[in-house]
Amino acid sequence: MTLGVAACAAIPPEPTATSIPPDGDRPVVAFYGDSYTLGTGATSDAARWSTIISADRGWREVNPSVNGLGFINNRTVFGEGDLPSIIIAAEPELVIVTMGLNDNFAYERRPDERDRIREQIGIDLQRLRDGLPEARIVVVEPFWYTDERPESVEVIIGWVREGAEAIDADFIAGASRWIEGRPELMAADGLHPNDDGYAVMAERMDAELAALGL
Repeated sequence: MTLGVAACAAIPPEPTATSIPPDGDRPVVAFYGDSYTLGTGATSDAARWSTIISADRGWREVNPSVNGLGFINNRTVFGEGDLPSIIIAAEPELVIVTMGLNDNFAYERRPDERDRIREQIGIDLQRLRDGLPEARIVVVEPFWYTDERPESVEVIIGWVREGAEAIDADFIAGASRWIEGRPELMAADGLHPNDDGYAVMAERMDAELAALGL
């Protein structure tokens, strides 16, 4: 009972998805991601890595990321109304893609659809390039959250890198290991980073973006 109450008390509020740029004339930056970019596990939106780096750089953040979403995992909409279409409609100058973690579960559950994951990665990234021809696109190696790494993690990382190269996007490698082996950076659910974890991710992302001149 004590453990259950403590765990419940530590659960933060649901993060907020935002698809409309804040008012102003600062650059609009859009994030295409899952719970690790939405900020699940953080105590507030301000503590998630995307908001930290946006605030530091004076960006207007558009973050419609969705819990559990993959290129195909937990996805029912392909085309108008999906996240790529929402991001294109926001007309950002920069898009940061952090998708792929949840497709590992589809990879394991539905082996007959593995080729579909690879295909959809290419489709989504090409749509972003075609819909935002003037935008810079940065594709990040999919995040991961346990020390155990199924074979699918490296497979999907390879497919994401391949998709980034196909549209001439920047690619950030190594993100799947940013919080590896550090349980103190995980929230009470054991699945998502806590505020400290997101701070570490923000620090690592900041360095990678700076190296790209951003």
